[in-house]
Amino acid sequence: MKNRKWIFILFGIFSILLVVFYLFINKPTTHILIAVRLPRIMLAFLVGFILSGVGYSFQIMLNNPLAEPYILGISSGAAFGSILAGILGLYLFMPLFGFAGALISLTIVWFLAHLGGFFNRTKLLLSGIIVGMFFSAFISLIMYFNQQDIGNIINVLMGNLGHIFSRREWFYFVIVFIISILLMLYLFLLSRKLMILTTGDIIAGSLGIDVKKLRRKIFIISSLLTGITVAYAGIIGFIGLIVPHIVRMISGGNKRTGIIYSAIFGAVLLIMCDLIAMNITIIEIPVGIITAFLGCPFFLFIMAKSK
Repeated sequence: MKNRKWIFILFGIFSILLVVFYLFINKPTTHILIAVRLPRIMLAFLVGFILSGVGYSFQIMLNNPLAEPYILGISSGAAFGSILAGILGLYLFMPLFGFAGALISLTIVWFLAHLGGFFNRTKLLLSGIIVGMFFSAFISLIMYFNQQDIGNIINVLMGNLGHIFSRREWFYFVIVFIISILLMLYLFLLSRKLMILTTGDIIAGSLGIDVKKLRRKIFIISSLLTGITVAYAGIIGFIGLIVPHIVRMISGGNKRTGIIYSAIFGAVLLIMCDLIAMNITIIEIPVGIITAFLGCPFFLFIMAKSK
């Protein structure tokens, strides 16, 4: 217990130092600090916070260590919606289109997972992979017919936190930021029921939990949150996969507070990854590449361990 306490203290100190370093590296002017660095670190925090918290919820709810929005195809659906909005010039509505795309992909995956009259976790994961590939094909088709916008599309596919906010976009982003945090807190309030769900659908149902309604509610909230992250930052994979495992290693198993711990740890990790992406080479590279380099080996490790 004392060791864990020191881990949290050191993590808090590291987080503060990381934020200060992120904001003031290379001695930015006041304008750059307020107009570029501050919105970017807020976006990095929000995306990492959402993806890690949602990833933890999915892994507990589905009792599967490989579950996360990227694997379940939700990110691809959200990317398709956001890219479509961008192609149509509806930039302010990209979060809404992203949510719609995520919800459509989720609906398809949900339907396929219930074929046969009952919920099947294996079918859910396989359906997510197939639906993700399906939406990826649509995105490739859009790229082929809109090659003049290929740079913006690639930013969505690779994950990029370098979004420059206009005053109007900044106003909407602050509102979206607040709503997203409130939705994540609501997920935390549902975490007690999620913990009971790990005992099995039958036992959870006998304790008065509407299992199907709970899953549907979490999927819809997660789709909205994933759509928001993809609309602003593109597809950033593996954060929602690796962070929950790290948190469980530190805190010791699945706990109700795991969602909050995962969300905070994921936010700090993505800020660190973005700092690396901005400074590892002369030219800034998409942060999704950094998270993929970290996530792929970890994904293989989890697969080998689960056997």
